[in-house]
Amino acid sequence: MEHLVRLRAFVPILLAAGLVLAPGCGGQGRYTRQGSSLAKERMNVMKSATEWEMSRQAFLAGDLQKALRKVDTSLEVNPNVAKSHVLKGRILLEMGEIGLAQRSFETALAIEPNNVDAHYYNGLAFERLTKFDEALEHFRAAAALDPYNDQYVIAAAETLIDLERSPEAATELRQSPAFDHSAGIRQTLGHVSQLQGRVSEAVAHFQSARLLAPDDMDILEDLTRAQYLSRNYPDTAYGLERLLKHPDYAERRDLLRMQAECMLILDRTAEARQVYLKLTQDSAGAGDVDSWIGLGNVSFVVNDTNTLRRAASRVVAIAPNRKEGYVLWTLLHRAQRNPASALRSIDDAIARDSQDPTLQTMRALVLLDLGQPDAARVALNTALKLDPANAPAHAVLARIDRTIAEVQTP
Repeated sequence: MEHLVRLRAFVPILLAAGLVLAPGCGGQGRYTRQGSSLAKERMNVMKSATEWEMSRQAFLAGDLQKALRKVDTSLEVNPNVAKSHVLKGRILLEMGEIGLAQRSFETALAIEPNNVDAHYYNGLAFERLTKFDEALEHFRAAAALDPYNDQYVIAAAETLIDLERSPEAATELRQSPAFDHSAGIRQTLGHVSQLQGRVSEAVAHFQSARLLAPDDMDILEDLTRAQYLSRNYPDTAYGLERLLKHPDYAERRDLLRMQAECMLILDRTAEARQVYLKLTQDSAGAGDVDSWIGLGNVSFVVNDTNTLRRAASRVVAIAPNRKEGYVLWTLLHRAQRNPASALRSIDDAIARDSQDPTLQTMRALVLLDLGQPDAARVALNTALKLDPANAPAHAVLARIDRTIAEVQTP
């Protein structure tokens, strides 16, 4: 205890002499400077990250100018962050600056060669430039780096489709590790099958996709369209009913037209007529030639000659170079037992499409109305030259033969 007292008594003297802690003064300053440098670096990292996040939020909100300013600030503080260059590239890509965007993606890849997003978005940039081989290379690189993310292999497959290499696209999709759990892969396989004309196979793929993603309305639309192409009209009608109840699809005119066509085929003519009336009565319907054609067809089926006349006039006015308006006039004139006018109308239709065997068959029917079976036979032979397996032409020809046989029978 006496020793400690003596030591404490000497401390003021040592301090006055500048001896206590003197050897550590320089070291402490060095440590302080190092600490300050580390603190500044940490602050820069935090500031860069904050600016990056603000840029991302602005980008997601659609404010591209603000997003670009913020990501530039982030890069000024810390230029060696790959994801910042990727974000800048995405912003520039949305602004249409594809060359500058690719420069950012390449910089990101120089910093981090295995950056998945840099490969993927660079692929999108090449795709916009229609440089599909380069796009494919980047999409495949992304898929190799993250094989369980289906968007990369799907992007590669879609690029192969653009390159008209659909079988290769189907192979890559089936071999993907994400195949078993990916609705998107099954959906894309459905598109491939549809492009190759294998509609039943496409339906099966879309059904598998629906099982994996039952709430995905885009897949339901693909399935419904494929079912329509495969002539499965009951299931098509069910799919369309579900789609048109969804707020995002309720006013889709193409789906409404498909629904009306489907109802007409299923003999639900009253419902089909109501849909066509809805399509032609609003402002967009004034120039919707396909809806007017549909309304004309269903009006003929239900014997509504007034609406049929209105539809025929409208179609000819909207699309005078198309055959359908003149076909509707032919139907109207035949319904009103005016074969001379019907012949003029069907000839107007044939003048606009001389390769349609159905028009020649209709002409034969009109000629029969006029009591000209020989001329009708000539029209039917023309139809069969265009399509030797044309069932309506064969049926009308058989009808002529029966009539002649009955007349010749004593």
